[in-house]
Amino acid sequence: MTRTDTTRTPETEGEDGKDRQFVTALARGLSILRAFRPGEVALGNQELAERTGLPKPTVSRLTNTLRELGYLVDHGRMGSYSLGPGVLALGYAMLAGLEIRERARPMLQALANEAACSVALGARDRLSVVYLDCYRGPATVTLSLEAGSRIPLATTAMGRAILAVLPAGERDYLMRAARERMPDEFPAIEKGVARAIREIETQGFCTSFGDWMADVNAVGVPVVAPDGQRIYGLNCGGPSFSTPVEALIGRHGPRLVEIGRELSTPGATVARG
Repeated sequence: MTRTDTTRTPETEGEDGKDRQFVTALARGLSILRAFRPGEVALGNQELAERTGLPKPTVSRLTNTLRELGYLVDHGRMGSYSLGPGVLALGYAMLAGLEIRERARPMLQALANEAACSVALGARDRLSVVYLDCYRGPATVTLSLEAGSRIPLATTAMGRAILAVLPAGERDYLMRAARERMPDEFPAIEKGVARAIREIETQGFCTSFGDWMADVNAVGVPVVAPDGQRIYGLNCGGPSFSTPVEALIGRHGPRLVEIGRELSTPGATVARG
């Protein structure tokens, strides 16, 4: 059985089974929505049960409720569902409320043009990072990622940048979850995150050169929101044949650090000569 986001796993933070404020039924409903992955048209109840670890009768009740509320669309005799307009409305409402996207847009697009690669803004979601915005330069070949794409937290430059500045207790919790979920890969993951912490401390950006995908190079920078309550990540990268390590370390990484610092300052914009 393949399990992704169940209601009781190390990924579901703060759920120790004793919190009376925690609504299990709601968590299960959200796990159904989380089970859908980019590029998938529809999923049936059996597939959703396998991905969430929930009993199929429970999944059937949840999908029916989510369909009634507009969060799922029923494909009739096919016996499958796709995400509905209600999910999209929530996503747009969330994005519209992020001031950082508006402030970051001209700076990140300018860097994408200068570096001729992909540049993105993202935020952590459990053991993943979700792209909030993505910008491309004039290069003919770039990474095929869009807003809403999910990338791993512990092996990508953006994810490691976020991990590097999390409170130690929260980072340790996520690393334990990563160990449980990916025991064979964890030694390499642990070394990569430790290196990222040192890189952020010494140069302001961290690296992922072939760690996520063998042919992808990237640098990442953390952004702590001015209110101190939210942490975002920035990255700049692309295919290794068109995005050399030397350029990322010597030019694009330091530039990304400048942008990150500006975004961490209330109301500031980057001045470019």
